[in-house]
Amino acid sequence: MLLQRSISALNTCRISLHSPRIFSFPASNLSLLSLPPAYFSSLSRYRQLKSHKLRGFATNATDENGSAADTFLAEEGVSWTSLGVSDSISRALANVGLPRPSLVQAACVPAILSGDDVVVAAETGSGKTHGYLVPIIHKVYSNSDALHDPKLKKHQHVSLVLCPNVMLCEQVVRMANSLLDGAGVPLLKAAAVCGRQGLIVKDPDIIVSTPVALLNYLYAIDPERRKRTDFIRGVKYVVFDEADLLLCGSFQNQVIRLINMLRFDEKQLSRFKDADAGAQDPLSVSADASDTEEDFPEDFDLEEAEDGDEKSIDEPNTEPRKRTWKDWMRVRKIYARSKQYIFVAATLPLNGKRTAGGTLKRMFPEANWVNGSYLHHHNPRLEQRWIEVNVDTQVDVLINAVKNGYKTNADSASGVVWTMVFANTVEAAEAVANILVGAGIRFLRYHRDISLEERTENLADFQQNGGVFVCTDAAARGLDVPNVSHVIQAEFASSAVDFLHRVGRTARAGQPGLVTSLYTESNRELVASVRQAEELSMPVEKAFSRKRSFRKKLKKRGLAQRDGASSASRSIPA
Repeated sequence: MLLQRSISALNTCRISLHSPRIFSFPASNLSLLSLPPAYFSSLSRYRQLKSHKLRGFATNATDENGSAADTFLAEEGVSWTSLGVSDSISRALANVGLPRPSLVQAACVPAILSGDDVVVAAETGSGKTHGYLVPIIHKVYSNSDALHDPKLKKHQHVSLVLCPNVMLCEQVVRMANSLLDGAGVPLLKAAAVCGRQGLIVKDPDIIVSTPVALLNYLYAIDPERRKRTDFIRGVKYVVFDEADLLLCGSFQNQVIRLINMLRFDEKQLSRFKDADAGAQDPLSVSADASDTEEDFPEDFDLEEAEDGDEKSIDEPNTEPRKRTWKDWMRVRKIYARSKQYIFVAATLPLNGKRTAGGTLKRMFPEANWVNGSYLHHHNPRLEQRWIEVNVDTQVDVLINAVKNGYKTNADSASGVVWTMVFANTVEAAEAVANILVGAGIRFLRYHRDISLEERTENLADFQQNGGVFVCTDAAARGLDVPNVSHVIQAEFASSAVDFLHRVGRTARAGQPGLVTSLYTESNRELVASVRQAEELSMPVEKAFSRKRSFRKKLKKRGLAQRDGASSASRSIPA
């Protein structure tokens, strides 16, 4: 009976009615990697590229001789030091297995070192996290006097990284703290502010937090705002990791408040400097009533979900005037810059006024955009298999796909395989788990109905020992498991964003990977469009953009079946 329920749960076709639409950046003819390494050492020269807002930087899948070309690492002539990174940081990177930068890192490191606001939009597994950590660590570590002099410690440059959940925060902290100096000490101290634990490391140089945890921390340490002002003033670099998620949905209100606080500090500091210089510009020195920090209630306290997902915040009613959501998008040109904003994403919606990409275009019109040629496109290192299933075959096909992963994708040295099996809902993930139990296959689970502690343990177990990892899309974003060789879609993704993040769990960091997608008759047209996009090297989201017509067909089909069943029941004599 349980197995029958598992089969029916897997057979259900679910298509989201509100999934985001995403876009593809047009690749520029300009290639940063075609330039000599010395070119990167001059940031003044780099600024001449600012007019090229959208840049593609990945090489082609084949070189001029027709052989396979490296689509992950930068050219041999490009090194960390040639990008402007210090020797000590370059040695630390080599010690953790990163002797050379990736294509993404080679493009975004000089962009961030230039001091301009930067939007990094590149495919999953391309090295984006180190792409923003390395230049920030270089900037902060280079300020050695403020880093070690207690008198200057209060005014040190602090970096703030915002992530959508606790697991990503802890991952970024581990990556930052893994870069060590010659004595084995982290170059900079990184610490996480998650849940209600607050800041457990004294005077960290990099603070990684979820938006709601940071807001709670700021109001917990200083109800009267004195220390809070000093904290905000010390923040010089702000990173929004998984920016498309942070700028939309339930996160948006929290991020709006944080941006308001940061920009308010920039405006005040700009006015102080202009007043000292005798500036007469009314835009820079006048105190407009609309340029005041939001008046949060003193008992400001937000709830954070157990799995790190943020709950939306109700707007306070203590405002001196009614504010609109457009207030946070005022152009930054009217005041001097004192903070650098960096937005990082593997999928970045643009179409529509309130999409993440469209919002960034309006909020940061002068930002440099760094993007990959394979953003939203098929990864040439990825092999995809497509299997149509029905209620009679999908259980056997799923079991065979998992077992075949052991045969074809196991590490030749250790015999270990890393396989991720995705389902669209918690119920479907549990159905997959029941099927694997019946087949005698050991696995680990990861979804929101499992406690955070158990999820953390299961993820660590999977990262270290491999095996089969049954999960929902909660495991599709940002989590770095370098050795994943096989991704199985037990249910086909319901949006382009979910599809791209799922398949992006494999073929990472220059390694090959395999994706096996199971789909039903109701997904046939969608799968055909995705495969066509792959063959024609088109953005994947163009296939999913037709999903509305698919939904209409499914709705009509469902109504027809319902009407047919009801008419049949009426025709049966009593």
